[in-house]
Amino acid sequence: MMNKIGTYLEDVGTEMRKVSWPTRKELTSNTLLTIAATVVISLFVFVTDRVISVVLEVIYR
Repeated sequence: MMNKIGTYLEDVGTEMRKVSWPTRKELTSNTLLTIAATVVISLFVFVTDRVISVVLEVIYR
């Protein structure tokens, strides 16, 4: 059992060394893009929700 765990951990280490890690610049750029997209989508959902709420309020009044 311990031998299998050791082999597994060695394999994990080998695969982790093969990973192409992003540079700090790429990471920062992608993070900012993700945050911006999240904000834009959140604002779109908020505005859409408010518009639908107002329309339904007018209809049901």
